[in-house]
Amino acid sequence: MNLIAKAVALLRAGELVAFPTETVYGLGADASNANAVAKIFAAKGRPADHPLIVHIPDASHLARWARDVPHTAHTLAVMYWPGPLTLILKKQATVPDAVTGGQDTVGLRVPRHPLALQLLKEFNGGIAAPSANRFGRISPTVAEHVREELGDAVSLILDGGPCNVGIESTIVDLSRGQPVVLRPGAITAQQIAAILDMEVKEGATGNAPRVSGSLAAHYAPVTAMRLVPAERIEQQLAASLAQGKRVIVLARRPAPPGTHHLHWMLAAADAASYAQGLYANLRRLDQTGADLILVESPPPTEEWRAVWDRLARAECGAGP
Repeated sequence: MNLIAKAVALLRAGELVAFPTETVYGLGADASNANAVAKIFAAKGRPADHPLIVHIPDASHLARWARDVPHTAHTLAVMYWPGPLTLILKKQATVPDAVTGGQDTVGLRVPRHPLALQLLKEFNGGIAAPSANRFGRISPTVAEHVREELGDAVSLILDGGPCNVGIESTIVDLSRGQPVVLRPGAITAQQIAAILDMEVKEGATGNAPRVSGSLAAHYAPVTAMRLVPAERIEQQLAASLAQGKRVIVLARRPAPPGTHHLHWMLAAADAASYAQGLYANLRRLDQTGADLILVESPPPTEEWRAVWDRLARAECGAGP
């Protein structure tokens, strides 16, 4: 039995399988099996009302999971599926509450990774899959991260190499008429607005559905972390060192003269490459035994919006 066949058999038996997507590695269970889905929450330590995203083989499966699907959903599916875009739609009555957090909406996407697509095609159903890590901590972008985080809680890990996007999918809510981006990602609100030829809002309002990755603290290292403007990072570094702290830095420029003894990690200068390496970099920095991670703030532009989102939530959740 090959690994895909084994993974399909495990999913149909109600077990957990971790698999790669282009964004991050997911912790998958049969989305139609509430008992299997419950194992995801147990393995991650995830709150029961925090909804999951259902991964499907292609857009032809939309009607199995969603009702009253608007034309905007079909337009975006044609343009961006397979890809890092999750659509929030009104759910079919058959979708378990365990998947939706008890809400009347469900998140759906078709991942772009060839191994994920092969798995979904063979499974011929929906796989509920949040990131394959402990809840609130740094998402995994290689198979080894999953092993470190979850160990024997996962029956099988499909190794598809490093994820090439590196941060979670854009989530756009289409359940209430006007599109609203509830989580930024590689596909921007501006791109979605251009495809739909209509205004696309950003950010949750009081009646917005709860979605994955929407809590203030998320994607966080165990080590304390601070975002620092580029022009202040050397000053903050000196102040932290003067307090006797062991400090490490993630910046988009080389270490200044005289700081060769510090752990200074040089990150990519462009937004896409920075995002692809972000979680792996944070994991490496988190394992150095430092007291504080200083992260140079990225530029305040649209292309960096998703990175800003992840770093801000990581800063909020970081520390013991």
